[in-house]
Amino acid sequence: QVQLVESGGGSVQTGGSLRLSCAVSGRPFSNYAVGWFRQAPGKEREFVATISWNGGSRYYADSVKGRFIISRDNAKNTVDLQMNSLKPEDTAVYYCAARSMWSSQRSHEYDYWGQGTQVTVSS
Repeated sequence: QVQLVESGGGSVQTGGSLRLSCAVSGRPFSNYAVGWFRQAPGKEREFVATISWNGGSRYYADSVKGRFIISRDNAKNTVDLQMNSLKPEDTAVYYCAARSMWSSQRSHEYDYWGQGTQVTVSS
């Protein structure tokens, strides 16, 4: 079993930055790709970013490309999402998720999920 815990959410004004962190435990962290997804009120969960097991592949949603950076530290069992130039439309609950080895942009392909952390961007 793999457990994921997100942290770092909060409230920020437009143009500000936040850094989310996903702590992973339970199985060798280096075996897993990790993705970030988000869900705004009344909307479906959407892909944000993902990183492969070795950090060699990273993908971003078009809406965050150039503003968000995903990274991982296999020694610390963490995956971070640095979010810059935040916009009100980035407001959502952010979830990290894990799957074996390779990245995916499809949420249903992830086996393990955290409970989420709220990000609120005010104008």
